[in-house]
Formats: sequence, structure tokens, C-alpha cells
Amino acid sequence: MGATDDIDTGAATPAEPRPVVTRFAPSPTGFLHIGGARTALFNWLYARHHGGRFLLRIEDTDRARSTQPAIDAILDGMRWLGLDWDGEAVFQFTRADRHAEVARQLLASGHAYRCYLTQEELAAMRAAAQAEKRPFKVVSPWRDADPASTPDLPYVVRLKAEQTGATRIADRVQGDVTVQNAEIDDFVLLRSDGTPTYMLAVVVDDHDMGVTHVIRGDDHLNNAFRQLGILRAMGWPEPVYAHVPLIHGADGAKLSKRHGALGVEAYRDEMGVLPEALSNYLLRLGWGHGDAELIGRDQATQWFTLEAIGRSPSRFDTKKLENLNGQYIRMADDTRLAALTALRLGRSDPASMAQIEAAMPALKPRAANLNELADATAFLWAKRPLTLDDAAAGLLTADGRALLAAAHASLDALPTWDTEALETAVREVAEQTGAKLGAVAQPLRAALTGRKTSPGIFDVLVLLGREESLGRIADQMAVSAAD
Repeated sequence: MGATDDIDTGAATPAEPRPVVTRFAPSPTGFLHIGGARTALFNWLYARHHGGRFLLRIEDTDRARSTQPAIDAILDGMRWLGLDWDGEAVFQFTRADRHAEVARQLLASGHAYRCYLTQEELAAMRAAAQAEKRPFKVVSPWRDADPASTPDLPYVVRLKAEQTGATRIADRVQGDVTVQNAEIDDFVLLRSDGTPTYMLAVVVDDHDMGVTHVIRGDDHLNNAFRQLGILRAMGWPEPVYAHVPLIHGADGAKLSKRHGALGVEAYRDEMGVLPEALSNYLLRLGWGHGDAELIGRDQATQWFTLEAIGRSPSRFDTKKLENLNGQYIRMADDTRLAALTALRLGRSDPASMAQIEAAMPALKPRAANLNELADATAFLWAKRPLTLDDAAAGLLTADGRALLAAAHASLDALPTWDTEALETAVREVAEQTGAKLGAVAQPLRAALTGRKTSPGIFDVLVLLGREESLGRIADQMAVSAAD
């Protein structure tokens, strides 16, 4: 995955069967956001379901806003989500000459024209439309001008759009959608500096890449009617369109950062979400298969169809994502979780890795994300004497410290240090002192971890080992004696 592929510019004949080819075409003006990730996932699944190809195109024609860090983040996010693409990524900017070539072909065939309207004239047209409270549409006096008599002045190239009749799209998600051709203006193909517009570049690239199915957000539905004008003028095959409703926040408003519309890397790095959990959650945002909730990639590939995508916007719910992530953490391999947790803790030495992995069976049932795993594991390397948080310090009252001393004596006398022996010793302390088991476990937890909450107390004792456990308890007994 790297440089640009050569793209076949020959159109397939209508009689040839067309294997499924989908594409994801992000603009590198920001990171891979959650809506883009879902679009990429849907395209990947549809292509894989049909044994076709999934292509990646970076639409970097906005040179002022396109950045290499954004490109790197998009590629990294897709790899993290397991959305591998076929061939090399195509960079749209490198194909500007091809786009301009198509515009010249449209000029030569009479499907486009040179328009010499100035910005001042366009502004006057727009103001008149506003004053008359009608939609603004460019009506150029140059549409039917004789090309031989045009002036030697700067111009743009506009598509000569159909003016009568209607255009219908049999959208695989939205159903049949019809627009009157009178509503479609003669939009610009080439700017006055000779650079292609987005509308032209997308159509040319999709054709040359052999894209058969355009699966994208429904905010592009209006663009499809304009793009069909170019396709039909060139005599190119038309793709199947599937315009997916956008993702909204829990309040029904368009998804934004305040709803959690972050870049994919934020879910990975800041929120500690596993890629399979995020993929599963995105899959279920607008697509479903009965009552299935936990859907792995292989099963999703087998089940995925465009017809199962709903027509209504789906709502992003961070709590549901966290719940789903917790389920995937509980199913995840301990060695893998230990490696991910170690990265967050900055402890990659073999001894620490072994400790973290040993702790996973006790820690992962309680964790909703990797951050909680890392936080719950940190007690293993806390420096003695431990600094107790306020909640833990509140447990070490006079009665709590008395129970702590009794527990220390009972534990110190154990010939073996395993879960069964430890539980028996602590229960005996509870019986001898007339306290409940929890009343003994709480000051122990505070002394051992510095917190009021932790994994099960017997798991903590096993993970810390005899020497460290007894030492931490003794530290707090010493504080009691000093008091």
C-alpha cells in the first residue's frame, strides 16, 4: 500500500459482466472520522461479500487543506480497523491531466462549453435570484455561443446539462429518486486556471478505477444527478448508487465533536476501544441482521447486503459503544490485552508483561476499555509506602486497622500462597472478629492497592505475592502505630 496504481481508462463494454468494485475516497483535510470509517467499512464488506475489489482513493485536490499527517492518519486508521484495500492507494491530485483531458473531450463533443461569465456577473445573477426569492441557477449566455466567436478572455468549462425531462436514480438504499433536469445547472468542470473541479474528478476517477458501486453518505445524493450528466455525455457505464443516511448524535442532531464524532485514532488512543468493537458498533449503525448484536468480521462479510441498510439516520451512543467494547475485552486473548495494556503503562519488560498477563483474567471482566485495564493494573507497581486516595484512607479507621493487623497475622502464618488458602485465612479473620467478610476485605484492599475499588481481593493478593502483600499491609500498620 503506497504509491499510485496505473488506472485502466478503457470502459468495459455493456455485454461484459462487471465484477463488484467499490471505493472509499476520503479527503485528507482531517483525520478519519467516525462517519468516514463506517462508509469505508460498508464498502469493504460489500466488495468482500461479492468477492470483488475494494479500492482507496485519497481526494487531495484541495492542496491548501490536504496534509500528509491527515493522509497518514487515514491510512493508519483503516489498517487498525482491518480495512485492507486492493492495489495501491490512488492520489487524485496526480490525475489532474486526465481530468482535464476528459473536459476537453466533452468540449469537442459539444457536451460542454466555455463560459466567460465574470464573478461580478455571477454575483448579480445570485442577487437577482435572492430578490425574487427563487433558487439560484446559472443560466449562461455562452451556452449556445459559437465556439469560433468566443473572446480571448479567461473562462471556465461548464457541462451542458439536460434542460428538459427528469433523471431517476434507482438507489439501493434510498429507493427510486427523481429530479427534474431543469433543477440541474450547468456546473463547472474546469476552473479558469485549468484545474478540474471535484465533480469532474470524482466521475473520471470512478470510471477509470472500474468502480461499479458507489456507496457513500446521502449528503452526496444531489451530486449523483450532476455526475450522471458527465457519465452519459461520455457514454460510460453508470455505477449502482447506494446513499447511506448520515449518523446523528443521541439528541437527533447532526453528529459533531460534542456527540463524540472524533477521529478513529481518538477511540483507539484516548478511549481505549478495540478495533473489533468499533467495527461491530459502526456496522450496527444503520445496518442490521435480525437481533444479532455481536457480529464478527467473517459473519458480517457473509451477511452484508445493501438492502439491510435503513433509510433513517442512526444515532451514535457512546455508552452503547463502551458496553460493546467491554464485551469484546472479556472475549479477547489475555496475551493480546496484556500487550495493549503494557503499551499504555510504558512497561514492556518481560517481567511486567508476565504480571499484566497473569492479571488479565481478574481484571478484564470489570473493564470497559483499555484505559480501565491499565488503571486497574497500575497497583502492581505502586511504590511503597502507598499513597492512599481519600476513599481508601477513609477505610482505615481504628476498627479498620485492627482488622488489618489481624489479617496480616493470619496471612503471614500461611504455608502456601494461593487463592484457596488466602480466602480461608481471611474468612477465619472475619469469623474470629465477628466482622463480615467485606469489612475485612475493604481495609485490606485499601492497604494493598491504595484505592477503595480493585479486582477481587484474593486475586490482588495472589498477583502481588506474599512478600509484597505483607509488606504493604505492614506499611499501613506502621502508620497506625505512629498515629
